[in-house]
Amino acid sequence: MIFETTPLEGLFLVKPDKRHDERGYFSRLWCDQEFPAAGLPFAPRQISASYNQAAATLRGMHWQADPHGEAKLVRATRGAIFDVAVDLRFNSLSKFNWFGAVLDAENQFGLFIPQGFAHGFITLAEASEVLYLIDTPFQPEFSRGARYDDPAFGIQWPCAPVVVSARDLAFPPVTGAPR
Repeated sequence: MIFETTPLEGLFLVKPDKRHDERGYFSRLWCDQEFPAAGLPFAPRQISASYNQAAATLRGMHWQADPHGEAKLVRATRGAIFDVAVDLRFNSLSKFNWFGAVLDAENQFGLFIPQGFAHGFITLAEASEVLYLIDTPFQPEFSRGARYDDPAFGIQWPCAPVVVSARDLAFPPVTGAPR
């Protein structure tokens, strides 16, 4: 695996090291030795998936509050998404900054999102499926969110959302934004 840094400390684009031959290719998408060797002490305890029928379906921005903060590795296993993480860490120099990347079934890129980040995505294709490896089991009472269009983040989505849940639209704006 190739761990590519992003402008946000602790957030990595994880690219497969594809081994090609006459059959196609083979690639490792997770390894409990390679993550720690890259400085990422990540041990998934839960695997989840979301299926999104329509293109321009938006999910986010979500996180779990302490003491149940979660790190996750996100991949598109079918279709394509524009995946976004926003730094919410209290003392971070990049607080409220965001990073986005296209993850799709062909490139097999993953986005490693550490604790202290909000996460969301918009689908770029119909019938998109997203796989999440998560290090902390979901605790509904610690589930939090902010609107995808919160001006504190200034996320530049590649298209306007067509499908957004009522829950995601009801999230309040964050406070204390530096912008």
